[in-house]
Amino acid sequence: MKGAILYRSKYGSTAQYANWIADATALPVFNLDKTKSSPDAFDFLVLGCPVIYFKPTIHRWVKRNLSHILDRPTVFFSVSGAGAGPKLDGWMAKSLPAEFNAHATHVALLGRQVPKELDRFDRAMLIIAGLFNRDRRAARDEMHGFDLMDKSSIAPIIEKIRELQER
Repeated sequence: MKGAILYRSKYGSTAQYANWIADATALPVFNLDKTKSSPDAFDFLVLGCPVIYFKPTIHRWVKRNLSHILDRPTVFFSVSGAGAGPKLDGWMAKSLPAEFNAHATHVALLGRQVPKELDRFDRAMLIIAGLFNRDRRAARDEMHGFDLMDKSSIAPIIEKIRELQER
């Protein structure tokens, strides 16, 4: 089967994961902000994006291309400071179509946030969020940054891609 990695990245974490996945699988990589790749050109999709302000940044693209996505196997990876669990699942449920969430295999990856690399608006919003966050560890991370990138965390994605390539 012919597949591709289609991603959106704001500060580079998602791009790094997309490139690690490409290196491990030899799949082509397309940045959705720089190319107009159609899901129709591929037998399976690997979609990736950061979660910013409680939404995956690919949510509009998914809604526009939903019928094409549902026609093929899809692996979706999200990148954020929130790990897998009910909080992230809730954000996905509110932002993405239910059909997409039921269809795609979702893998939550942890990202990186370097305050000095953020634009002013995002930096200000994280400081405000940190001041009001009751979870003191999360508040510290929001205000001072974090680097939770882990190349080994792409293993479930690689495994699923290999299954799809063998079909």
